Amino acid sequence: MQRTLTIMRKEFIHIIRDPRALTLVLIMPVTLLLLLGYAVAVEIEDIPTAVYDQAKDRESREFAEKFWQTRYFAYKYYASSEEEIIRLIDSGEVRVGLILPPDFAAKVRAGEPTTAQVIIDGSDPNVAQTALFVAETVGQATSVEIMTTRLNGLLGGRELRSPVEMRPRLLYNPDLKKINFMIPGLIGAILQMQTLLLTAFAIVREREQGTLEQLIVTPIRSWELMLGKIVPFVFVAFANVALTLLISSFWFRVEVNGSVMLLMSLSFIFLLSSLGLGILISTVSSTQMQALHLSSFIMLPAFVLSGFMVPRENMPLPAYYAGYFLPLTYFLVILRGIILKGIGIAYLWKQIVPMAAFGLGVFGLSVINFHKRLE
Repeated sequence: MQRTLTIMRKEFIHIIRDPRALTLVLIMPVTLLLLLGYAVAVEIEDIPTAVYDQAKDRESREFAEKFWQTRYFAYKYYASSEEEIIRLIDSGEVRVGLILPPDFAAKVRAGEPTTAQVIIDGSDPNVAQTALFVAETVGQATSVEIMTTRLNGLLGGRELRSPVEMRPRLLYNPDLKKINFMIPGLIGAILQMQTLLLTAFAIVREREQGTLEQLIVTPIRSWELMLGKIVPFVFVAFANVALTLLISSFWFRVEVNGSVMLLMSLSFIFLLSSLGLGILISTVSSTQMQALHLSSFIMLPAFVLSGFMVPRENMPLPAYYAGYFLPLTYFLVILRGIILKGIGIAYLWKQIVPMAAFGLGVFGLSVINFHKRLE
């Protein structure tokens, strides 16, 4: 261990002697979490909407008011024609247009079916799907309300009750806040990015500075060199885990429902896996530019294949199984499980075992690959 401690001491000296880089390493995750936390976890609401009300009576105004009461739509313009609504959507001033026919109230009072048209800008599928779902819900709710009123009248004033009553129960995130789901994912993604970049340049830097040859002639073994390179960055990354968890709890109000000690312990395993992957990149790269490109080649797919943005269950089978080769895939389940659900090892061991095996595997490959380079 004496040789390993010597390498660790050398790496710590490199870190301490560059306070600007150390400050950047500690500040970058917090800054990214604050910026991306507001950008990624934004709830879709207040969709700009234009109205073309040809009826201009009480019933049409009450129907349009139901859209504003959902808070998903925000009234922006009163259009005078359908062509004007199309123009407003083309210019990006509104995303939705509501058109009510001139006989809207007359048909409602007569009990005849009427049509309310909703024109939606489908260029952004997330906004379009939300607008379509809420608009259909408003229309169905209004129809049920009108039919219930009529049937109650036919029943002589007796209340009409639904034969089936749904009582949904939402666990872990009852308010359905998107930020509660995205912030744990952001913590894992930011740590993955930083740990890869921290260690991807470790061996390459020694090679470009000419100090690798000095290490080769020493009696230090390959695994001792790899371990000595990883451990100092583990402490730096571990500090970032604590900082990002504090920001998520006190700034974004995403509290940890499970064991903080368990989360920190499993974060340690993830950091070793991710840092080991960075060391493997460093051993196969000849220059720092190559290491940067290889790191980007892993980081960018990790944002998608790990389940950070898109549920993995909806992915094609090749993409689904490719996610198993990323430590972030397992860590995201652990983060969201402990932070949101408060679960423990009894439910997380299926993620812990492959993540730890992945870390040992990439560390072993790094040692073998570096040993081959020595030969």
